[in-house]
Amino acid sequence: MARTKYLIVVGGPTASGKTALSIRLARHFQTSILSADSRQFYREMSIGTAKPGADELSQAPHLFIDSLRVTDDYSVGDFEREALDALEEIYREKDVAILAGGSGLFIRALCEGLDAFPPVPVEVKEAVDRLYREHGLPALQAQLQELDPAYYEEVDRQNPQRLMRALAVCRASGRPYSEFRRSGIKPRSFQPIYVLLELDRKTLYERIDHRVDEMVRAGLIDEARALYPLRRHNALQTVGYQELFDHFEGKYTLEEAIELIKRNSRRYAKRQMTWFRKDAHWRAFAPGETEAVIDYLEGQMQ
Repeated sequence: MARTKYLIVVGGPTASGKTALSIRLARHFQTSILSADSRQFYREMSIGTAKPGADELSQAPHLFIDSLRVTDDYSVGDFEREALDALEEIYREKDVAILAGGSGLFIRALCEGLDAFPPVPVEVKEAVDRLYREHGLPALQAQLQELDPAYYEEVDRQNPQRLMRALAVCRASGRPYSEFRRSGIKPRSFQPIYVLLELDRKTLYERIDHRVDEMVRAGLIDEARALYPLRRHNALQTVGYQELFDHFEGKYTLEEAIELIKRNSRRYAKRQMTWFRKDAHWRAFAPGETEAVIDYLEGQMQ
């Protein structure tokens, strides 16, 4: 009889301690970590994504970090296929692997499979793209809030690509984008065990603000300036870079841009928690409860 294979899924909002916990678990179970932080895939984006440093990366094998360039086209479907292949390799020698990150869509794609969405005519895509070009991000946000308030509450509202994709589905189908999600869980050769890092909002927000200050001290502004010529690529439509790009264009002072990064990061963290709390399969722990997490995991594997 084949041995059960397990995928430990470490989720949680930004700045909650996922990297530290996943490394501790990888060392305990002697296995590899797959990143489900879609921004850490990109080599040029290190400081602004809080990517693990060289010392952290040396403590356990990591996959899907520094695997792409910001100019690469890469979808959640690409990640699903490549991550399944990576797990197949790991499971030839190990019974346990770890998936860590805050990108809920990428976690769901690997553990449950992608949802089936209706086809979207080219003219609908072009109309949504035109709306963004002519009226900007606020127009996308307002229309999505009207057409699909449920998805509006959890989506990264600073990411125009995700907003446009959802709007195109809404317009093409006449139904909310969220209705097409979770169309059915695909069979997997492994059993996920979900661990959620959770802490009170005040403490989380303080950690986020501190992390942004640390990023600035580490050279975030120079990193963003080097990436400014590539700012139209999808990988850079994200918090921490967009605000600095606007600063470079004179829309904000540097101090205002940094405060916006903190504010938008806090809002993103709130949406992440909204996503994770929808599903009952997550077992919540406070950061630092590593031994309790290990005890729980080993109990689930018996």
